[in-house]
Amino acid sequence: MVRHYLLALQFFTRIPITGKLASWVGYSPAMLRASAGHFPGVGFLVGALSALSFLGVYTLLPQQTATVFVAAALSTVFSVMLTGAFHEDGLADLADGLGGHVSREKSLEIMKDSRIGTYGAVALLLALSSKLALLSLLGQLNLSICVIALFLAHVVSRTMPLLIIKYLPHVGDTPQSKSKPLADAIENSTLLVAALWCGVAFALVLFWRPAFIWGAGLIAALFATWWMYRFLLRRIQGFTGDALGATQQLSELSFYLGVLLAWPR
Repeated sequence: MVRHYLLALQFFTRIPITGKLASWVGYSPAMLRASAGHFPGVGFLVGALSALSFLGVYTLLPQQTATVFVAAALSTVFSVMLTGAFHEDGLADLADGLGGHVSREKSLEIMKDSRIGTYGAVALLLALSSKLALLSLLGQLNLSICVIALFLAHVVSRTMPLLIIKYLPHVGDTPQSKSKPLADAIENSTLLVAALWCGVAFALVLFWRPAFIWGAGLIAALFATWWMYRFLLRRIQGFTGDALGATQQLSELSFYLGVLLAWPR
């Protein structure tokens, strides 16, 4: 399990796992499939570090109205650098491929193009600006709640793509796809490992009140994933690696929005 977790960390972050450690971890498509259950564990680490960066920036800066916005911006920069904009790239590619009214085959072809188009640029701009706005509002309401929401959102949002893998087939140019090892449906044991990661994350923060807002964030993320499932089923009848990245981004934003909607007036 440690090897699978480190493989997931190597796949989804810029955290260096090299040399003898990388040799010990190893790699195979079967191992990458098994590591899928640890995707929320990657979110656990990325979310914890991003939350600490938010808190650190907020503490060190002068306490002004714009401080939470600056903390949100710099923690976002930190998380993007930590992950190499892996999921943001998927969002942009999916938006380019499915933003216009083109055929399924043309959409899949566009998504393989590394260049970014108008739809991708707009999607990235809206996603990043929405994240800054939501985190800023959370920070103004309650700093502790904002830091915890930032942590939980990264864990939950990396669980949601597993549901897409579970219930949709892989489509596109499978031999050339980055998500080829995930083309086979994941097993229930993989979902169980992911659920355990989520359970640990929620157990760590349940003592913060009002606790029900975390449930609202989870429901919002599930709703966003259900919407993405319906959208992908209608447009391309399956998922690609870009679709998984876009699902993570959408469910992360939805988690913040769900927490805000459930916040006591």
